[in-house]
Amino acid sequence: MAGWAVCLGIHHRSPGNPFHYAFPVHSLEAAKEFYGTVLGCKEGRSSDKWQDYSLYGHQIVCHWAGSDYRCIDYYNPVDGDEVPVPHAGVALETVEQFNSLVARLRAHNIKFVIEPHLRFKGEPGEQYTMFFKDPSGNNLEFKAMTNHEKLFAKYNVPSE
Repeated sequence: MAGWAVCLGIHHRSPGNPFHYAFPVHSLEAAKEFYGTVLGCKEGRSSDKWQDYSLYGHQIVCHWAGSDYRCIDYYNPVDGDEVPVPHAGVALETVEQFNSLVARLRAHNIKFVIEPHLRFKGEPGEQYTMFFKDPSGNNLEFKAMTNHEKLFAKYNVPSE
């Protein structure tokens, strides 16, 4: 199935220019359980020091950084939430995908840093968002715009 990727058990058409994101982990076994089983991402190439996955058609790579590694959190206020940075994730195409992922994460007892909720209500950037961590403390955000075509809408968001 060239041009297709599997994540969360669903076939997704790969984006035209998939991004590549490499990040540190403290345990490749824990990363495999989390990214492969919890998130349902298809594993690609691997070695004894790294492994890659298809995350909605994007290439993410877990690099072993030593058993003491844990992400150091910083925070930035966004629409009433203290958002952890750095973070990475995916802007899902539909709210249904978002809700399915929420259900999957809850079924695996994943603790949310920021519970799933609606942000920027009534604004062009209105979106559902959630934050959680992988086993190495890396922050992940998954979101879904209520109108996906407004993902890059230009407008000024008031400071907090």
